[in-house]
Amino acid sequence: MADKRDYYEVLGLKKGAGEDEIKKAFRKLAMKYHPDKNPGDKEAEERFKEINEAYAVLSDPEQKQKYDQFGHAGVDPNSFAGGGFGGFGGFEDIFDIFGSAFGGGGFGGFGGSRARRSNAPRKGNDIQKSMTISFTEAAFGCKKQIKLTKQVKCKTCDGTGATPGTSKKSCPNCGGTGEIRTQQRTPLGTFQSVSPCPDCNGTGEINESPCADCGGTGRVRDTVKITVNIPAGVDNDSVIPIRGQGEPGFNGGPDGDLYIVINVKPHKIFERRGQDLWLEIPISFDQAALGDEIVVPTLEERVSYKVPAGTQPGTVFRLKGKGIQSLRSSRKGDLYVKVSLEVPTKLNSKQKKAIKQMGEAVTDECYHKKSGFLDSIKEFFS
Repeated sequence: MADKRDYYEVLGLKKGAGEDEIKKAFRKLAMKYHPDKNPGDKEAEERFKEINEAYAVLSDPEQKQKYDQFGHAGVDPNSFAGGGFGGFGGFEDIFDIFGSAFGGGGFGGFGGSRARRSNAPRKGNDIQKSMTISFTEAAFGCKKQIKLTKQVKCKTCDGTGATPGTSKKSCPNCGGTGEIRTQQRTPLGTFQSVSPCPDCNGTGEINESPCADCGGTGRVRDTVKITVNIPAGVDNDSVIPIRGQGEPGFNGGPDGDLYIVINVKPHKIFERRGQDLWLEIPISFDQAALGDEIVVPTLEERVSYKVPAGTQPGTVFRLKGKGIQSLRSSRKGDLYVKVSLEVPTKLNSKQKKAIKQMGEAVTDECYHKKSGFLDSIKEFFS
């Protein structure tokens, strides 16, 4: 946890940045460091994972609140905020602190450090996958099946890396610890240094009969199908974590996680603003002037709405509860309907005559704004 950079720093933001700033920064950096744009670049790959991890925490209000209060400890289950020991994650990490400070050696009377072993269980790599869904699927939720090519546990050896019927043996050089320890006496006391065993590369095991299918690694690359449950209310850049669907862990460690980043296709008539929907409906002059009952589409049904007489262009009506469901509650946003006045075109002579007669019959006094403007002009030039 001490090696991790501040999540706000990772995204190039100031501490306490808002939701929109976090989304914008994530999208920009994710595009820059995406593996597809940087093939074979390990540094870009690690940077991409770091960006994804930072966004997964800061885009979740509950996780963000914990992180803002406690830092990495607030979102690390092994820390004091997640049930660890005394804020240090247990005695082993305390010894690791001394080991780091003195080059991996022991410290006086402590009897030697417990350096992190190469054969210790480690979580597998996380994976990020983009998914594009329709506007309606985002609003109501759906199930999607995706194909994913990744490292999986070798079925031939069940992930052991050894030929079936054989097993790895404990390394005789290090006794299965994966470590070689040496002691040195100095005026300051006895120091014990720890280094990975050269015979087993720190794994503690010797594989005399590697599995032919995986070459002894215990994993192979394969394409798998995964069903993704997309909750109602997701939006662009929403991240859906699927625990344990990343790559296999190392030395018995847990599998990594899969993060699905959502892209939502725009709708033909609806515009989304948070949980609210916006819709513009054109109406004719007579509907605006005399009032009329119009049909308003929603995502679920068509509803009738009474436009009052004298409705002006740009007037906005609200239909409560006809928007998008919140991701974290049962509350729904609203639908806002903006009225626009459509002026008729391609008129024939009969229609032009009718409109002219209407214009003569409906005098300036009927137009409040127009008559007020004309009065202002008269006053200006008088």
